Amino acid sequence: MAEATHVPKAALYYYHGSVWASVPLLALEEKGYGSDEVDLKEVDLAKGENFQPSYLRLNPHGTVPTLVVPLEKTLSPEIESRYKAIQDTKAIVDFLDKSRSTQSRTHTTSSAPSPSLAPATIAFSTLSNQIIELLHSSAADPNALFYTSARTEAELQALAKRILPFLYGRRDTLAKLLADSESGAVPVSDKTRAFWHMKKIAVDNFIQVFEEADKSSAELSEEARKRREAYLESARSAWSGLKNVLGTLHQEIIGPYTLGDQLSIADLHLAAWLSRIAFLADANASDDGNTAVGKIESHIGDGFSLPKDFSVAEARRRAGLAATGTDSTERQNKLAAFWDAIKERPSWKKVYADGLH
Repeated sequence: MAEATHVPKAALYYYHGSVWASVPLLALEEKGYGSDEVDLKEVDLAKGENFQPSYLRLNPHGTVPTLVVPLEKTLSPEIESRYKAIQDTKAIVDFLDKSRSTQSRTHTTSSAPSPSLAPATIAFSTLSNQIIELLHSSAADPNALFYTSARTEAELQALAKRILPFLYGRRDTLAKLLADSESGAVPVSDKTRAFWHMKKIAVDNFIQVFEEADKSSAELSEEARKRREAYLESARSAWSGLKNVLGTLHQEIIGPYTLGDQLSIADLHLAAWLSRIAFLADANASDDGNTAVGKIESHIGDGFSLPKDFSVAEARRRAGLAATGTDSTERQNKLAAFWDAIKERPSWKKVYADGLH
């Protein structure tokens, strides 16, 4: 019997609560990768593991996801494999899409279908890129909204209870890394030390606001009151700006998926992004599209509402879902139709099995 050869595997570094790490996790499922084809390595952001020197060598930005893949033509057992790290969500998903196809099954252990997720035409590719760029723009930044989802003092109190443990873990790790670097226990470059210092300042600024969330404005010092007012104004501005993002998405996507009735790369980005926005608006994974998007609209406030101009029956037909009992005149917005379609996919159910994040 021939001796089995060791084939180096790709490794996906992720965090279970990361919005953008959810995109390649969805891609792995949609592309039919076997469970043993890619090593999943969790980086605990709540403990600041992404700031450790070992991880920064893979991704100097300290972000997730990161996909580490063996370089081509270094898979022979007599050659020490060399690797490259892909640090951008868009590039990672493109790589996963191209690396497993009906034409290329090299070293695969899965017999699952491997549909192409890339748009089939130049026009669709242009639309897909526009949607993805919008979702990753500063106006739509789901990570910024994670920290600034409180627009009132009552919301600030509730958010502080959830987010302070996360911030404390990151602060403590950064403080220790900085102390160890100063003592020489952890030798790093001045650039890395400056990176840690910058991140700690950002974390400390949020902690200052959240630690005093239980105090009324009258109980705050003048400096603390200005910090709170600046935070709340920033949060209101961020969520108000989301109106344009949601309106553009409703206008641009064809429905029920971004490019019509076939799932594509843009849908994976939209699924992760919309799930995060819905989570921040207190929606649940069990909510239907009208309910989830309705909670987002209510959270934005000011009477904001997306137009309900998309046939529910048609959306379900295109998505391959049963439309029994659906009124032919019933309408919903396209993001609600997208939510109803995407939440029925096994990939979404697996990635969000423990709830939205």
